[in-house]
Amino acid sequence: MLAGDEFISSPPKKTVRFGGTLTDILLKYERGETTDFELLKHQLSDPDIKKLPWLRRSREVVEEYLGFLGNLVSAQTVHLRPCLSMIVSQFVPPRIIIREDDVDISDSDDDEENLSENFDTCHRALQTVAKYVPSTLQFLMPILVEKFPFINKSERTLECYVHNLLRVTVYLPTLRLQILELIVEKLLKLDVSTPQQDIEDAEEAANNSDSEEKSTEEGLFDMEEDEERKENKVSPSSERMAHPLAERLDILMTILFAYIKDVCHVDGKLDINKTKDLYRDLVSVFDKLILPTHASCHVQYFIFHICSLKSGLAEAFLDHLWKKLQDPNNPSVIRQTAGSYIGSFLARAKFIPVVTVKACLDLLVNWMHKYIDNQDTGANAYCDVALHGPFYSACQAAFYTLIFRHKQLLDGNLRKGLSYLQSLNFERIVMCQLNPLKICIPSVVNLFAAITRKYQLVFCYTIIERNNRQFIPVVRSGTGGDFVQMCTNPLDSFFPFDPYVLKRSKKTIDPFYQFWEELSAEDLENLKKPIKKGTSEDEDDDFLKGETPQNEGVVEITPNSYESNTRSPVSSIGSPSDCHAQYLESCAH
Repeated sequence: MLAGDEFISSPPKKTVRFGGTLTDILLKYERGETTDFELLKHQLSDPDIKKLPWLRRSREVVEEYLGFLGNLVSAQTVHLRPCLSMIVSQFVPPRIIIREDDVDISDSDDDEENLSENFDTCHRALQTVAKYVPSTLQFLMPILVEKFPFINKSERTLECYVHNLLRVTVYLPTLRLQILELIVEKLLKLDVSTPQQDIEDAEEAANNSDSEEKSTEEGLFDMEEDEERKENKVSPSSERMAHPLAERLDILMTILFAYIKDVCHVDGKLDINKTKDLYRDLVSVFDKLILPTHASCHVQYFIFHICSLKSGLAEAFLDHLWKKLQDPNNPSVIRQTAGSYIGSFLARAKFIPVVTVKACLDLLVNWMHKYIDNQDTGANAYCDVALHGPFYSACQAAFYTLIFRHKQLLDGNLRKGLSYLQSLNFERIVMCQLNPLKICIPSVVNLFAAITRKYQLVFCYTIIERNNRQFIPVVRSGTGGDFVQMCTNPLDSFFPFDPYVLKRSKKTIDPFYQFWEELSAEDLENLKKPIKKGTSEDEDDDFLKGETPQNEGVVEITPNSYESNTRSPVSSIGSPSDCHAQYLESCAH
């Protein structure tokens, strides 16, 4: 009997039921003696042989069975697919089913101690089959898709299956792109089925329930049963998500982040070549699945994570998005979404240096000026999302970036920073016939207007007032009767890197994420005070000491997506309330 990894390179000889070895039978077959070969074919066609409970047997039995599988698929490839299906079906924990009177009264995962060892054995079996049958890759991928558990299966089942899928990519690298596409596709289904508002509502309900329980149980003796029950409840300090689908998504995103880290690092050091290879695969998945998906909340952070490992990757990703935005051959919706990703990535990724932010702003603004040159005097020189969607998306990306990054752009030398911002000529963009302030999200417009007024870059409030007078309410019918609705997001845009709320996996994102704080009354007062022209160098220094963020780079004036702005301050995470934008607007009058 061969031990360890030697088994993969040389499977042991396997005897058959009626005596002899496979080699002897195949030699007889070559000489024209077909009797034993026909008996062998009959034996191999027995489905019960492939259904033996081989994983939970002694090591000797397991080794013999693995040897049998190797010989089986190499002798008769017709059995390849059933064997692969049998191996992949072991990628999840076994189920324990207790029945009474033909009714299942218990159905749970069996967390046996040697589960990890069983998975190791399954991967050895898969490697053996792949080595002796080159067509394994062709047959394996459809089986991996077919066997993927439904999203309503237990967290443990989904966790084990995704973990084992990612292990397959280590020794079958040609399948990595397809496996990553499969995993991200399933994660997206979980993500879009779990809106961020639902997650926050579930967390708030769990917190309230926990507080009520504590108040009612004060002064009472806790019985042993009560203690056991409370251990299974979600508490504010727990890492479990209150929303069941969010809990599944959190676990799977944690696995995906860990996989990216492990692939990109060798002996604790970043391997540039492996990182670049994985980045290319992830960008391909991003283009195929993430970019066409509207308003996903969390899954897209896999590209955020890998870009945080190397600044060059962040620049490459921004360049990739820029090419998508400016290419007129791309569908308008893809170009608009690319613009949303550019703005959100520049604003939220703390690892992007200011020099890169400036370079991206230059690209965006120069492209917008050229677009205005081509459109502002023609037949289409009017405000229309259908005609100019990518232009409005680029405008919103630039405005959003300025809101987050304006203090860093002015850091060190106020006069030089102001000169740079003035060179962008936002006034021409705001005043053009295409009227981007009418299309962009109101929270972005109001904060952009406040900042540009403070630094005397452009006065937006006259245009904002005119646009507000032109908004026409839309009467819609619902189950509760007719109601009036204002179209406040005609671009149907969103910010893909809004705050990440999944408790476990957010630990990977938070160190690289640009947070912001609510505006204090003092901040609001400072914001409505314009900077006087002709400021002296001493006044520059006082301004920098008082208002410019230091190394931590905490941004104090930052909007979230419009949907987040309409939430209550209690339930929303990292979102400003609309009263700030309204206050800033009123200050201009």
